Amino acid sequence: MTDYPAERFFDAALWLAGAGHFVILCASFQVPSRLAWKKDLQSLMPFNRKLLWVQSGFTVLTIIAFGMLTLVLHQELLRGDRAAMGLACFVGVYWTSRVLVDAFYFSHADWPKGLAFTAGHILLTSLFTSLAMTYLGLVLWHWWLRRA
Repeated sequence: MTDYPAERFFDAALWLAGAGHFVILCASFQVPSRLAWKKDLQSLMPFNRKLLWVQSGFTVLTIIAFGMLTLVLHQELLRGDRAAMGLACFVGVYWTSRVLVDAFYFSHADWPKGLAFTAGHILLTSLFTSLAMTYLGLVLWHWWLRRA
C-alpha cells in the first residue's frame, strides 16, 4: 500500500462495504415476517408465489457474493486489477440502481408505517448509497483520477 490518502480511504471503505452487505442480509431476513409475506402471498397464484421466493433467493445470493468477493478480492480491488474494476463497476451500478428505484419508483406511501420501518428505510437507503459511492468512487479513482 502507498501513502495515497485515497488508497487508505478505499482500504477501509472496502472492508466496511464487504461487511455492509452482510448487514443488508440481516435486514432482508426479517422482511418475510415483518411484511407479513405468509399472509399476503397466499393471494398469489402458486407460480407467482414461487417466483417471488426464487427472485428473493437470487437477490440474497447476489448480496452474499458481493460481500464475499469484496472481502476476498480486497487487494485486487485496491490495486485496480481489471477484473476487479469490472466487479466494482457492476456492484456500484447495482446499488445505484437500487437507490434510484427507491427514489423514483417506490412511493413513500408504499412503505409500511411506523418508526421502525421509517428508520430502517433511511438506514438501508443510506447504506445502499454508501455502497454505490464506494464502488463507483473506487472505479473513478482507478480509471480516471489515479492515471492523470
